[in-house]
Parts: sequence; C-alpha cells; structure tokens
Amino acid sequence: MNTNTTMQAAVLHRAGDFRMEWVPRKEPANGEVEIRLLCNGICGSDVHFYREGRLGPFVVDRPYIPGHECSGIVSSVGSGVTTVREGDRVVAEPGIPCRHCHHCLSGRYNLCTEVRFLSAPPIDGTLAEYVVVPDLWAHPFPDSLEAEVAALAEPFAVGLHAIRRGGVQLGQKVAIVGVGPIGLVTLLCALAAGAGPIIVIDTVPARLDLALRLGAAVGINAREADPVAVVHQVTNGHGADVVLETAGNSGAAALTIEVAGRGSTVVQVGWPEAANISYPLEMVIDKELMVVGSNRYAGTFPAALELLASGKVDAKQLISHRYPFSKTPEAFAMVAANPQTVIKTLILHS
Repeated sequence: MNTNTTMQAAVLHRAGDFRMEWVPRKEPANGEVEIRLLCNGICGSDVHFYREGRLGPFVVDRPYIPGHECSGIVSSVGSGVTTVREGDRVVAEPGIPCRHCHHCLSGRYNLCTEVRFLSAPPIDGTLAEYVVVPDLWAHPFPDSLEAEVAALAEPFAVGLHAIRRGGVQLGQKVAIVGVGPIGLVTLLCALAAGAGPIIVIDTVPARLDLALRLGAAVGINAREADPVAVVHQVTNGHGADVVLETAGNSGAAALTIEVAGRGSTVVQVGWPEAANISYPLEMVIDKELMVVGSNRYAGTFPAALELLASGKVDAKQLISHRYPFSKTPEAFAMVAANPQTVIKTLILHS
C-alpha cells in the first residue's frame, strides 16, 4: 500500500511549457501494479507535443504527463495480481486496450478502439516517480538486462511489429526509408531476423553513419544520390523485397513504392504530416505490391525484451544523451532544438 499520496511528475501545460510539479499518486486497484520508474526514453511523439502542442488528433488542451518508454521496479500490487511481485524489474506496455472486444480477443489488441495510450493527451504517461498499469501490461525483464536498455523495449516492440507485418525473412533485401530512432530499431530487428543486405535512406549524415555501424549494408543520402537508382543497383535491378517507411513524411511514403521490387511488400510505419498525401497508386498496381500499415504493436514486448537481453543487438549505441529526472524540461528543450544529432535521450530517475 502506498504511504505517500503525492509524487513528482514532469507536467506539460502547453507547447514549450514544462514544469516539475507534485501530483496525486494513484493506488493500484484490483489487477493493477504500481511501478517505481527507473528510466524513461523521450519519444518523437512526446517531442511533437512539447514543440507543437499536438500530434494528429491529440491536442494538449490541459496539463498532462508525457512519456511512455520506461523501465522500473514493481513497488506495490493490487489484489488479484499473480503475474508479478513487488521488487520485480519490469517495463510498462503503454497501449492499454479494453481486453474484451473482437480485436482484443483475436490478439490484435492494438486495433482496439477503446485503447488508452499512456502519454496521448489527456492521458497521463510515465514521466513521474510512479505509474500504475494492469498487471499483464507490466513485463518482467532479467537482472542481466540494464534498466537503461530495457527502457528501449517500447521502440523495439514497434520495430518487431513492423518487420512481422512485412513478413521479413532470412536473406531478404530490405530497404528502410528514414533512420531516426524507429528506423534504427527496425534495422536492428530486421538484422536479427536474418535479413540482408539492408539499405537505409535518409538525409542526415550522422544517422546514416550510425545505421552503417549498426549493420546496414548501404546508406543512401537522398540529398546526394538517387535512392531509386542506388537500390536497383544494389539489388541487381530487382528492387527491395520489403520496404519499411519509418520517416513519417509524404515524400518518404511515395519513395517506398519506387524502391520496392515487383511483387514485394511495403510497410508504412511513420505517420505522415497530412491525412491525405500524393501516392503513386498506378505503380502499386503495376508492381502488384502489398502495402500494409503497422500501428504500434501487439504481443511483441516479450520478444523485444528477449532480443535486448540476448546480446544480438547493440541497443546501447542508440542512447545519445542522459538527463536526471529533475532536468526533464531541459532535456526536452535540448531534444527539440537538436533533431538531427539526438537519437535517444534517457531520463534517469535514480
């Protein structure tokens, strides 16, 4: 049982207005657990809310707590909890569905229309001392896995879901358009699945350099070379077997169709800047492409933690900056001001 009724949290009041405040501390109810946070990663969506006050249909119209990439220790459990115990090290899966609808019962709970996503305004997230989640959404990780690396489980769950949606297999030629944090974790997941060669496309040299260090075979700076020509050269004129868009803009989405080989699969992971975009539909038909969307994840958190703990991926290279929890506002200001040099910034709670 909680002995304190308040906790510290990083509260976003409006775009650019972050404050460290004391807020109510929630008691875990039946089937819930409370987690004392150790680490939080700053996601690009959090930065959108900080910089612009909105992302898609979600608007910061009242104070709320961002954050959804985290690791911590179970500090309290409600009645009926049998999956974890106090003291267990866990990561919180932030997309909490109703668990009763058709999509939930069929295993595609990411499509639940009633999903509550921690840090999507006005729902509070994890940039606080404690967070409460359903017990099944608290995933244990082994002592061999550092809490900092475990906090990357959420983006890795995104990457694993994306390559599953694309059916990425051993030896396939894969192109990834956009190698920000999600593109880089998708690269690592594709490598772990045995894909290769993997071609990455971006406009930021530092991100391309890191992608090559992580195992990409070819890096294409779209400002300096024709991505379509280079991809076709690398693939002997066939194009990529699977193309994943992780940039989140309409130009990148259109490019995926051009670099895709005939009969291949295109996976749209990033959210473009507009709901309706220009798209080469005739090329989709001519090439008989399978174009699929990838929306967060479903059932990939355990696999993400297993991958991180296996040592098969060097996830620690993705961590570019670290800040103490008390400096969360400063951390967000730095990330927002340096989008081309920051990969993953961690907030350390202890």
